[in-house]
Amino acid sequence: MATADDFYRRVLEKNTFYYFDKEVEDRYDVGHISAVTNILHKLRELVAREGVKRSFIDEVLQRNHGLTAILALNGLSLENLKRLTTVARAANDPSLNKLLRRHDWSVRDTGDPRDVSEWGTNSILKLARSDQAFRAGLVDLFFDGIENRYLKGHFPPFHLKKLSMQKLSFSNDSILDTLVRYKEGGSHSGQKDTNADQQISAILDEFRVDYLTGTVLDRMRDTNDDTDRTMDFIIPDQDEPRIIIESSFQATTSSNMGDKAKTTIRNGERIRVLYPSALFVGFVDGIGWYVRKRDLKRITSAFHDVFTYHSDEMHRFRTFIINTLNL
Repeated sequence: MATADDFYRRVLEKNTFYYFDKEVEDRYDVGHISAVTNILHKLRELVAREGVKRSFIDEVLQRNHGLTAILALNGLSLENLKRLTTVARAANDPSLNKLLRRHDWSVRDTGDPRDVSEWGTNSILKLARSDQAFRAGLVDLFFDGIENRYLKGHFPPFHLKKLSMQKLSFSNDSILDTLVRYKEGGSHSGQKDTNADQQISAILDEFRVDYLTGTVLDRMRDTNDDTDRTMDFIIPDQDEPRIIIESSFQATTSSNMGDKAKTTIRNGERIRVLYPSALFVGFVDGIGWYVRKRDLKRITSAFHDVFTYHSDEMHRFRTFIINTLNL
């Protein structure tokens, strides 16, 4: 009978390294990559002859693969555009509504803006081709988004700088900028300076509160469950923690968010038993959680209190720290 070691060796010996189906790859290359490239070639020729015009971009967006081509030129992912559309529908900000011509879209939201459901990829692609107002709003976004008041305050500058007319001019500098931003996208997301947890640290440091970060709670080390029990902040120490903080900022959605919610609920149950004097506090924020409302409801149920990184909430957190620690 084969053993676990046999299975291990089998995977090493029979590894395909990068499995691919040549027919599928060829179809994708011809049917998608070539189509997008051809659109950009023709657009570049137009721009070279006549300069950048909104009508050129509008015409491209009406084609199959047209939105993909313009996003590639800007270095903006369809995921980013989907999130931005959701933000516009939920925030209902006048300047953003005007930029995107939202009140003229053929699809209207009804009910509480906080309950909007995110549109799927196919819906976005279809609207770009068939809805004149939605398409015109996209054109305005690509030309003028970098100057929009609301986006300046809420959309990361790393991505906001992709929304400018310069990107549509095919200039060497703008293409190089797109390449660099695409290459550094993952590194930028992981930079500590972009980590929302820094705001928590800053407040705790301001009040000279002792705390541990990224630490497993001692009394939870010996449990049989192999669930991750690392906490983002333990205040003030392991012996008698008063506040235990778990932070989850999701700028995108991912398949493990449901597992994250379940894990947090289990951790909350253990903390209530093993640390009855401690408050289990969550920082839950980001458009990723906003559009996964079922998982959001589950994860928020695990905590004694929940905060976001909104300025009002950070002020409330300051008050919470003062009152809880008697500062």
